Amino acid sequence: MLFIFTLTTSISFAQKTVSASYIMKNIKAGKTVILKDAIIEGILDFTYMDDALDKLPRTKKNSWFNWNSGNSTNQIEKSIDVKISFINCIFKEDVLAYIPDEDSGYTFTASFENEAIFKNCTFERKAMFKYSRFERDSDFSGSSFNDDSTFKYAKFDKNISFSNTKFNEVATFKYAKFSKNVSFSESIFEDTATFKYTKFNGGVSFKNTNFEEDLNIKYMKVSGDFNISNMNVAYDIDSKYTKINGKSFDKYLIDKK
Repeated sequence: MLFIFTLTTSISFAQKTVSASYIMKNIKAGKTVILKDAIIEGILDFTYMDDALDKLPRTKKNSWFNWNSGNSTNQIEKSIDVKISFINCIFKEDVLAYIPDEDSGYTFTASFENEAIFKNCTFERKAMFKYSRFERDSDFSGSSFNDDSTFKYAKFDKNISFSNTKFNEVATFKYAKFSKNVSFSESIFEDTATFKYTKFNGGVSFKNTNFEEDLNIKYMKVSGDFNISNMNVAYDIDSKYTKINGKSFDKYLIDKK
């Protein structure tokens, strides 16, 4: 397999097929991974569940320590501290930053301390980012999610974009928290989209966004700009208890007229 070391602590791949295990090996070694126009084969497990299980009691009755903080919990969190960048890549198998392991009783999650870029990518299988925290800039713009995806409870501390994305299955951002303005403009949700309890602390854009099924924004809170120009929802919008800069969703629509 050809590769180019751009720095002593980073690795950049030319166009080719790359194994998920090889990517995980380089992340574990502290190397920034930059991929463009690549096909990723195999399950990409950012939680490193297999490594963690070797250090954990093999019983559902016991709790253990958070992998990074040392807190007693059944949730084992792995921090990815190197920059990762995937541009125009195809993920053939699952991309996992969340694994509820029934056999051990532990839930494995991953958070990202550095930039996490997944731009113009295709996720052919599951994309699980439940409980993930993105501490630096991140980008999922232009990507397609062909299977189940979740960003439930995810936290985005810096700049983030989901513009021009396509979700072919149910997409959930329930309880997600966005600190900066985020764009879902030009995106397509072919199945139900859930933003229940989601907090947009820096505003959000749904300009030209197409929801082809139901849209659940119950209890959603928005502070800042709320752009829904040309947004289309095919079926029902559940906006009970939604607050847009302190106003109900219905009041916001009335005031916009």
